[in-house]
Amino acid sequence: MSKTAFLFSGQGAQTVGMGKELAENFSVANEVFDISSEALGMDMKKMIWESDEETLKITENTQPAIVTMSIAALRVLEQEGVRADVVAGLSLGEYSAHVAAESVDFKDAVKLVRKRGKYMQEEVPVGKGAMAAVMGMDDAAVYAVCEKAKEFGIVSPANFNCPGQITVAGEIAAVEKACEIAKEMGAKRALMLPVSAPFHCEMLIGAGEKLAKEMENVTFGEMKIPLITNVTADYVKSADDIKPLLVKQVSSSVLWEKSINRMLDDGIDTFIEVGPGKALSGFMKKINKEARVYNVEDLKSLQATLDAVK
Repeated sequence: MSKTAFLFSGQGAQTVGMGKELAENFSVANEVFDISSEALGMDMKKMIWESDEETLKITENTQPAIVTMSIAALRVLEQEGVRADVVAGLSLGEYSAHVAAESVDFKDAVKLVRKRGKYMQEEVPVGKGAMAAVMGMDDAAVYAVCEKAKEFGIVSPANFNCPGQITVAGEIAAVEKACEIAKEMGAKRALMLPVSAPFHCEMLIGAGEKLAKEMENVTFGEMKIPLITNVTADYVKSADDIKPLLVKQVSSSVLWEKSINRMLDDGIDTFIEVGPGKALSGFMKKINKEARVYNVEDLKSLQATLDAVK
C-alpha cells in the first residue's frame, strides 16, 4: 500500500505569476487567493501575479504569498481526491503543512506569516546578518566549521537540506569566515546566499518572542494528518506543542534531511511537493533515489502528478 507525504515549499521558491494558472482553472484555488486578500487587506492576486521580483522578495510579502499559493495548490489536489498520510514543510512551509493538517485556519496562517516575515526582517538590520551554502561536507564537519568561525561572531548551521548541502547563518564576518574555513577543510563549495536576513540562528530569537505574542490571538487545534516539525524531525505530539515549536523554529536549525528520513522509515514512498518551485524535490532525490517524487505548481505539473498517483 503506497503512502504519501505532502511537502510544502519554503521561502526563496517564490516567482511572479505563481498560482495564476491554477486559480484561472480551478475555483477552489481562486478562492484561496480571495480569502488571503480579504484576510490581509491587500490584493494578493495583483501582488503575486503583476508585481516584480523585488516586491515579492520583501520577506513580509514573500511569506504570505508562498503560503497562499501553496494552499491554492493543496485545495486542487484535495478536490482531485489526492490525500496525504503525513505532511511537512521547509521552514515557512511548516505553516502550510499546519493548514493542510487542519490544525490552523488558513486566514490565521497568512496573517501570522506576514507578521513572522516582518519580525524576522526587523530583528536583524540589513547589512548585519548573512547566510551561506556549504556543499560537500557532512553535518559534523559543518558544526566544526562553525565552531572555528565563532571567534569572528555568531554563526551556526541553519538548514540541513540533504546530503552535502547545508546552510549556515549568523553575523556577516563570521559567515564569511565560515566559508573560508569550510573550503580549507575540504568543502566542494561555500558561497554567500542572496538573502535579506540570517534565518534559523540565534540572532532571530527576539523575532520568535514577538511571534509568540502574536500567536496568543491564534487558535491551534489537533492535527488531522500527522505533521513532522523542522525543530525535532519528529511528529508534533499534540496541539499544545504547536506554538512553542513554531516559535523555536524561527531561531533553530531546520532538520529537513532527518525529517524526510523519518518519513521513509515510516513507509512513506511517494512525496508530492506542493507550492512553487522544485527545491524540495531536488533535495528528495539526493536523500533517497528510490522514492517517487512529484510536484504541483501549475497545470502541467498537476496533470503529471495526478497521472502518476491516481
